[in-house]
Amino acid sequence: MDAQDAGGAAADGVDLPVIELVRAMPGFPDDLRFALVRLDDAGVLHSFRSLSRDDLQFVVVPPAPFYPDYAPEVDDNVVEELGIASGDDVLVLLVVRAGQSLADTTVNLRAPLLVNLVTRRASQVILEDPDLPLAAPLVA
Repeated sequence: MDAQDAGGAAADGVDLPVIELVRAMPGFPDDLRFALVRLDDAGVLHSFRSLSRDDLQFVVVPPAPFYPDYAPEVDDNVVEELGIASGDDVLVLLVVRAGQSLADTTVNLRAPLLVNLVTRRASQVILEDPDLPLAAPLVA
C-alpha cells in the first residue's frame, strides 16, 4: 500500500494511510486506528502500527511469498462490513509471531487481517476452517 496524501498519518516524516479497524483486534479493545509501514524494500515485511499507542505494533506479511495457495474463505457478513466490492480491493495480511530464529517464526493463517484498499477499513477475521493453524511456519 502506498502512502496517500489524504487521510494520512505522520510516521518518520512520511505520510501513511490511516487504516480504521471496524472491530478491535482480540486483546486490544481500544486500538482502532493503525498505519501500515513498509519495513523492507521488497514490500514483504510491514509494521501495522497503532496510532493511539506508541508501544503497539504488529509485524505483518502478505501470504503470497510464503503460502501462495492461501485463499481464505471469508463470510459474506465480513465482506459487507468492510464494504468490499471486488476481490481486487482487498489486501490480505498475516500476523507474524517472531521466534528465536527465522525457523521458529510463525504466521497466523486462522486469523488474517483484511484491508479494504478503497475505504481503508480493516478487520482481523477469525476463520472457521479448523485446518488453518494459528502458528504456521513462516518458512519451510
